[in-house]
Amino acid sequence: MNASDAGPVAGPGDELPAVAPQLRALRRRAGRTLEAAARAAGLSPAHLSRLETGQRQPSLPMLLALARIYGTTVSELLGETVADRDAVVRAGDMEPTRAGGWTYFQAGAPGRGMQALRVRVPYGSQGDIVRVHSGEEWLYVLRGRLRLRLGDTAHLLAPGDSAHFDSLTPHRLAAEDHDGVELLFVHTLLQSPTATLCLGPLTGELP
Repeated sequence: MNASDAGPVAGPGDELPAVAPQLRALRRRAGRTLEAAARAAGLSPAHLSRLETGQRQPSLPMLLALARIYGTTVSELLGETVADRDAVVRAGDMEPTRAGGWTYFQAGAPGRGMQALRVRVPYGSQGDIVRVHSGEEWLYVLRGRLRLRLGDTAHLLAPGDSAHFDSLTPHRLAAEDHDGVELLFVHTLLQSPTATLCLGPLTGELP
C-alpha cells in the first residue's frame, strides 16, 4: 500500500462535510479520471475514492496535492469562500479547519498566486510525510519548535526562526515538542497540470 494512503478514517465527530463532494466535482471539472488523479497525487485509486465518498479524511499535504493538480486552492476544496476577495482577513473570521491532525486557519483570500495559512501541527502528526512540488514555501515559527528536513539536511527551528525554500527540495515538517508547533505558512499556487505534490515515507529519522 502506498504510504500516503494511511490517512485518518472519518468518524462521527469529524467535521469536513464539504470536502468529499468538492473533491469529486473538482476532479471532474479538471477532466481527470480517478486513476489519473490518484497517480498524480501519489495515492491509490481506492484511497482517492474513499476520500471522495467521505470514508476517509484527507491530510493537509493531500489537500495541497489535489488542489495543485486540479488547478485550485485548499479553500475551494473545503468549500470556503471569502467575499469579494477582501484584502484584509480579520482574526475573528479565521475559522479553524482540521485535516489529518493539523489545524489551520485561512490567513489570505482564495484565488491568489500565494496561499497563506496559520497552521498548528501536533506532536507526531504526519511525521513520515515527505512533500515535493513546484513552487516556493516560506514558514515562520510562532510557538513551539519545528523539526524541518530539507533534502538530507535537518534543522531545528525555534520561535522567531523562519525558512524559505524551493518546494522541489524534498521536505518534511514535524513538531519537536509534545505541545506541538504553530506556524505562519505561505506557499505558491502554480496553476499547472504538472505542478504535483508527491507523498511518501522518509528514509531514516530526523536527528
